[in-house]
Amino acid sequence: MRSLALAAVISVLTLAVPFTAQQSVGTIAGVVKDSAGAAIPGATVQIRARGIAPITRVSDSSGAFTFERVPTADYEITVTLTGFKRFTSHISVKQDRTTQFDIVLQLGGLTETVTVAAESPLLSAQVAQTDVRGAGNRNAKVDASAPSPAPAPPPQAGRDYMTFLPRPVPEFNTEAYDRIEDNSFRRVADDPLSTFSIDVDTASYANVRRFLNGGSLPPADAVRIEELVNYFRFDYPRPTNGAPFSVSTEVAACPWNPAHRLALIGLQAKPIDSSTIEGRNLVFLLDVSGSMMPPDKLPLIRTAMRMLVDTLSERDRIAIVVYAGASGLVLPSTSGADKERIHQAIARLEAGGSTNGAAGITLAYQVAKEHFIKGGINRVVLATDGDFNVGVTSQGELTRLIEEKRASGIFLSVLGVGTGNIKDSTMEMLADRGNGNYSYLDTLHEARKVLVREAGATLVTVAKDVKIQVEFNPAHVGAYRLIGYENRLLRNQDFNDDKKDAGEIGAGHTVTALYEIAPPGEDVDVSKVDPLKYQRTNPATTSTAGRDELMTVKLRYKAPEGDESRLMSVPVKNHTSELSQNVGFAAAVAEFGMLLRKSEYRGSSSHAEAASLARRFRGSDPDGYRAEFVRLVELAAALSQQTTTTAVR
Repeated sequence: MRSLALAAVISVLTLAVPFTAQQSVGTIAGVVKDSAGAAIPGATVQIRARGIAPITRVSDSSGAFTFERVPTADYEITVTLTGFKRFTSHISVKQDRTTQFDIVLQLGGLTETVTVAAESPLLSAQVAQTDVRGAGNRNAKVDASAPSPAPAPPPQAGRDYMTFLPRPVPEFNTEAYDRIEDNSFRRVADDPLSTFSIDVDTASYANVRRFLNGGSLPPADAVRIEELVNYFRFDYPRPTNGAPFSVSTEVAACPWNPAHRLALIGLQAKPIDSSTIEGRNLVFLLDVSGSMMPPDKLPLIRTAMRMLVDTLSERDRIAIVVYAGASGLVLPSTSGADKERIHQAIARLEAGGSTNGAAGITLAYQVAKEHFIKGGINRVVLATDGDFNVGVTSQGELTRLIEEKRASGIFLSVLGVGTGNIKDSTMEMLADRGNGNYSYLDTLHEARKVLVREAGATLVTVAKDVKIQVEFNPAHVGAYRLIGYENRLLRNQDFNDDKKDAGEIGAGHTVTALYEIAPPGEDVDVSKVDPLKYQRTNPATTSTAGRDELMTVKLRYKAPEGDESRLMSVPVKNHTSELSQNVGFAAAVAEFGMLLRKSEYRGSSSHAEAASLARRFRGSDPDGYRAEFVRLVELAAALSQQTTTTAVR
């Protein structure tokens, strides 16, 4: 009888073991590419099967995705990406096998070519491939009219799930952008100096991408050309001799005006070994007001934070402050090793109420100060749509508050999210005054780029208050125009004023600036001033002007914890080279920005030329961002043509 009873108990315990622990498993792996063979990062791949919760992955920088150790079953697989038609197919997962599933997407649709490889053992290094094309693949289908699939359940704490967040269509639009007036040509005889602060923000590029993928051209004032260019990394030499960054210069023919030249100034910040950092003291300041309810706002931030949490170590600390009608501490400063506690706090975040941002900012800086890590990263990360509507709301009061707090050595980063009521100008202003950077998160892929893959450049400052001043030689330059940086211009005397705030550069960052240069004697469109009555307007040139120098680039910067600036000076020879990979691709992005802005200085620019330049000088593209840029140019061309046709009608 005892044997029978024991057997019964064992039988019951066996049945109590979860089914998922006993069932066989297999793997699905694949790559998402475009018709030119370039990887497509950021595509959402989801699998569903009867009785199994949906599982979601996002293609990485090489377009690859993997579903490891999923239960054997027949799955429906769906691939979605904003700007492309939804693709649906079926795939079988067999025990201890890897099923390869490769997909080719086209802008506005999916080609009918799908490659499915035969199953292979999970540990095998070789995968036998079988092609199934067009009508031969009866399971594959393109559904242009079907609605997007429902989003998967929220990710579990500690899991690297990246769910697709559908972008809602707002019922109203109160997005706010500061007006941008394109920099005009300046005559060297009247104004030989050009002075500006560097800019490493990338928000404008992601925001432009959001508009284009949503089927519309962006407002002209949403296009900050320097942020489009600086979204990309360029191949500049690493700094030497202990300098925080290197300085590179090139001069080439201007693609949109052959009579002019294009001068490039490139900075490459030194990389930082994360193991040498004392630790990260991060305080997330989250807007949980009612405007943050849509899935592309607070839910997106929650998922992005989960990805960051999985990279934290015991040296790091993280706190969460929220603000709406009132501010509060959701998570006190907690060790990065206590991931379960952090994930639980993230899961409790909900939106509701009006927005008192200033109270939250004060509390966030207080928490960061209490846990300050000397020699480490001390930063407040503000995530919001920028809709401050109660408390301190004027930009003047907000900037004074942020400037006061940055003196403590705690910097500010701003993450913008959402559609319909983005306060772009407010968020950019806060980041600038807080010695930080401003990013816009249009997708989870962008969130991962900002918070995980480029966390060094985003969070670790290697030099602050970086200013550039260029002096042009009137013997070789008649007039010049700085492309972009309109809201970063400084007075010439600000260059030597160490009290004047300027931009910060993070570890591994590249910064690029472009000048369009007209030769002496050309009658460029420059505003003229009446001759002076009491002074001469054309002072004599020095003997140095006769040298073969086009211009001199000077830079001032401070150490991250310093108050006194250091000077660098680089003379640039009057020599024109062929378009290099750096100048060629930067010119393509600048040309695209001028087209989006309908700039009066765009010359012979065209979408076809911008795309051609980008393809020609694409170079190494491990993340797939440059291939994506080409697709955005093509999409903008189609939208521009559509807009023109509609206007003619």
